Amino acid sequence: MSSAASHAGVSRAGAKLAHACDAWKDLPIQGAVAADLGCHAGGFTEVWLSHGASRVYAVDKGYGVLDWKLRNDPRVVVLERTDAQTVVIPEQVDVVSIDVGWTPQSRILPHALSILREGGHIVSLLKPHYERVGHARGKSHGMLSLEECIAEKDRVVAALIADGMPIVDVIASPITGAKGGNLEFLLHLIKPTVL
Repeated sequence: MSSAASHAGVSRAGAKLAHACDAWKDLPIQGAVAADLGCHAGGFTEVWLSHGASRVYAVDKGYGVLDWKLRNDPRVVVLERTDAQTVVIPEQVDVVSIDVGWTPQSRILPHALSILREGGHIVSLLKPHYERVGHARGKSHGMLSLEECIAEKDRVVAALIADGMPIVDVIASPITGAKGGNLEFLLHLIKPTVL
């Protein structure tokens, strides 16, 4: 059984990152320093720790949302009331996870790359509904069809690649958004090594 299928943690979101860990075996997690941008209750933070991360910077604009167990784990550095787009991490990290809702990928990925060491990895959750709302200048589109989700994912990924984002793979999330919501996708990026 995959870790995604068997995942039961502080948040259903953890199943999404667990699925990415199953799919991308080269993620350098054991002993890694991670940043979880948009940690919320800590589903992604919990997965990083369960896969052997030595430290996780849990970043969220909210306050008091991170699960109590994770908040008290000495491996977790809690950075609440902190914008993931501008967060300052005191060291370059090995892996970054991103789940930032309304913030488009085009706005969060450049900063995520800036806090990542060369050769480091990013797993980012792409939510077509939120991307489409931003693309349509604030017009809400509610539930999207499967075809619309895929088309929006294709549009966003193509634009990111055109802007130089080092995307190496894209897979579908194993679960939809909350309450039977839209299909979501996981992006895998690797920061290039500068020779």
